[in-house]
Amino acid sequence: MSTQKTAQILVQLRNELIAHELWESTPPAPEALQSNQPFAVDTLDFHQWLQFIMIPELEHRIAHGIALPSKIAVSPMAFEVWRGKWKERRELIALLKQLDDHLSDS
Repeated sequence: MSTQKTAQILVQLRNELIAHELWESTPPAPEALQSNQPFAVDTLDFHQWLQFIMIPELEHRIAHGIALPSKIAVSPMAFEVWRGKWKERRELIALLKQLDDHLSDS
């Protein structure tokens, strides 16, 4: 698995979130980031989880040479969360599927 490819997908994901006006300029309260639930469903919206937890964690791992996860499944959650908005969110879902496939191919 290529960290360069992962970084490229993350940049595309960030750009799509911005294009869909799902990128926030103000982070949530620190306690909202401490959730123990999958995708922080109890404290964050899915796009917030992507922006404030998943993307920074993967970028941190890349920057510090820490192993990336070898199995992830984020796209099924995106598919569920954006049910009814698949047409509008198809690029975001496709990027998350690409990330899932890329990291799970190792």
